[in-house]
Amino acid sequence: MTSPRDPHYAAAAPRLIPPSRAVPQRLGDVRVPVPLVELFTIAAGFERAGKLEEADRLFAHILAVAPNQADSLHLSGVVAFRLGRQDEAVAKVEKAIQHGIDIALYLRNLCEIYRTLNRLDDAVATGRRAAQLAPNDPLCLHNLAVLYYERLEIDESIACADAALRIDPDLASAHLSRAEGLLIQGNLAEGWEEYEWAFRIPSVPKMMPPTNRPQWRGRPFDDATLLLVADQGFGDVIQFSRYIPWVLERCPNVVLGCSSEMVPILRQFLPSSRIFYDWQNCPPFQAFCRLSGLPRLHGTHLDSIPAPIPYLHADPARAAAMAQRLNALIPGTRKRIGIVWAGRPTHNNDNRRSARLSDFAPLADLPDIALISLQKGPSAAQAGLYFGRAPLINVGAEIADYDDTMALLHCLDLVVTVDTSVAHLAAALGKPVWVLLARSPDWRWLMNRDDTPWYPTMRLFRQTVSRQWSAVMQNVADALKRDAFG
Repeated sequence: MTSPRDPHYAAAAPRLIPPSRAVPQRLGDVRVPVPLVELFTIAAGFERAGKLEEADRLFAHILAVAPNQADSLHLSGVVAFRLGRQDEAVAKVEKAIQHGIDIALYLRNLCEIYRTLNRLDDAVATGRRAAQLAPNDPLCLHNLAVLYYERLEIDESIACADAALRIDPDLASAHLSRAEGLLIQGNLAEGWEEYEWAFRIPSVPKMMPPTNRPQWRGRPFDDATLLLVADQGFGDVIQFSRYIPWVLERCPNVVLGCSSEMVPILRQFLPSSRIFYDWQNCPPFQAFCRLSGLPRLHGTHLDSIPAPIPYLHADPARAAAMAQRLNALIPGTRKRIGIVWAGRPTHNNDNRRSARLSDFAPLADLPDIALISLQKGPSAAQAGLYFGRAPLINVGAEIADYDDTMALLHCLDLVVTVDTSVAHLAAALGKPVWVLLARSPDWRWLMNRDDTPWYPTMRLFRQTVSRQWSAVMQNVADALKRDAFG
């Protein structure tokens, strides 16, 4: 789902473009001039529609004629950033600031670009200047709230979100920023309430078709059907599925909508006949609720998290087959350690949470272990460049679904992973799992602790320097040398 780390970009109005200047365009065999103001309007529309390549080409035409036109420089920089050309983006937006009038807008976007590039000091200076120039712009304050969270200056983050909400009480993204700040500090009661604003953010995809049915408020009923929706990412679904038995105690007639990938997980709580992944198969229901909304209804605090670990179980037949497979591949008494070094590249925080296989070198240099790759997706190709001391068994191609993943996890002594769904899955199975956390972690991992009340078999290893994994991995290797698998 969308997090408050998503940038608040905005296009500038094309008021600064001289109407007399035009870019020649070919219409059939005739070259006709197109006023830059019109071309800018078209390009800005492409940017808003996500047609970035088309916007990029038009802005290139505009800047060829008017290289110092600030609005075009600014929005062309935003497009370049979204296309992954970060250095070009910074240069263009910085140049726009030199030549433009709407400086606060440019600074607001530049703050987010600097933050994404991990230039946090530059981002703070830029964000503060934007807020000073536009004290009534809540988005400037929201971007600062996101930035301070990134720096783990949580009190400052919450203060900026509060200031943004004093200007615009309905700014959903500021409520979500505030929620994440409260939750990471352990203030769950207030944080859950603020978290409900997450689904009012315009950029967040709708979790279900429009309905006139109400959202469930936790009241028991047994005369109608309650719809649960497995919202957000796979890890969230695994984490919050623990609440389904609590729901069933109150509403025995439950149906659950989810993505097809999550069926192996969720059918451990409900019969397959009550799970659907096509909205056309959704039966009539009296009320609905998101899985991520259940902790709020449950009244969950740090000391009342329902954790009947394990609450997931591998299929015995699949687990036995996987054990036989691993025994053939890894003879002897080597400790079997599953590893995941990267999450989905489309995740909005992936450049912080993901590592590279080469970062696991301190682990790979240890004796008497075997590494089993659980990695999926494009990053799995890094296994082809592995040259560590410990053997690396790559069975990723044999993992078709979460049933296979659970069977494999069941056969391992330990899992070492970045913050992905595999961490949640291993912990929900009751397996020892060590999670590598970015400097600014997700709210659920709280602050300054190496354990988590969500999963008693989980241990947390935190970055001390943003995007640098060497110290983290050395800590993991040192712990493995002590054989601290618990």
